[in-house]
Amino acid sequence: MASGDETAPGPFTICREDEPVPAALRGAVAGIGNFDGVHLGHRELVAAVREAAAETGAPSAILTFEPHPRAYFAPDKPMFRLTGVAAREIVFRRLGLDGVIVRRFDAGLAGTGARDFVERLLRDDLGLTGVVVGHDFHFGRGREGTPAMLAALCAEIDLSCRVVAPVAHGGEAEPVSSSAIRRALAEGDVARANALLGYRWFVLATVRHGDKRGRTLGYPTANLALTECALAHGIYAVRVRLPDDTMRDGVASYGRRPTFDDGAPLLEVNLFGFSGDLYGQEIAVELVGFIRGEERFSSAEALIARMDVDSAEARTMLAADRTPSMLG
Repeated sequence: MASGDETAPGPFTICREDEPVPAALRGAVAGIGNFDGVHLGHRELVAAVREAAAETGAPSAILTFEPHPRAYFAPDKPMFRLTGVAAREIVFRRLGLDGVIVRRFDAGLAGTGARDFVERLLRDDLGLTGVVVGHDFHFGRGREGTPAMLAALCAEIDLSCRVVAPVAHGGEAEPVSSSAIRRALAEGDVARANALLGYRWFVLATVRHGDKRGRTLGYPTANLALTECALAHGIYAVRVRLPDDTMRDGVASYGRRPTFDDGAPLLEVNLFGFSGDLYGQEIAVELVGFIRGEERFSSAEALIARMDVDSAEARTMLAADRTPSMLG
């Protein structure tokens, strides 16, 4: 089976929560899941969706749910999401799907039995002609539904069903998982996280006003607040997609700025050779490599000297990196 490699994006339709399924996605074959990270295992599932859809000429789509079920059942527990809604849509479009269908995860859906999930939601409400799920997919009230049960229920109503086997990376015994990627990022192991994803991990956020300290240090930054992010505090080589879709290299710090204020965590991005105004605009930042952990310096001069070294190391990492990008 193909590995779900990136392809030139075509028309892409997004069906938001509670919207009726548009004509472009009627009769679709859909992969079902949360797809946090859209990693190598998910990409194998995407490839299976495209293959099954091509066999009948049906649209290829993803069916996912918001809020994330874990956030719904435990709203008081922070959750480090690898890819938010907008980021997932960027990746799915890049992988050549025809669209995404999003449905609200609420009390009604949480209480839906396995049979009703298949007959009412998948067949009657969404009009799907086929589904593809992962080996560990569970659905319905209390997670009663299993992949085997899904296949049996789909067979009763002539809905095609494929179950994708687990995917390992580099001969490892454990299958690729979102949890493993979260652990890697929490440890600053960008190389491993990106290897498990198959592309550079990236975040989307709006540039906010800061204290402008970077300008006085000779390193002006675009400051981004990341929601519930468990990324290791430290310095990273990054590539950034600007609002005009151009890509720029840079170096970024994620952390609390211990030399100055120990404030709330921020991602502070210095773009090499850039002097424009990005305030209030959304940018995408992808991590290319980890340079060092966050440190407290004895003076601003000592920090600047280290930032010069960080920038040089970032340029070296960026020049050598060959990891695919989902941004351009």
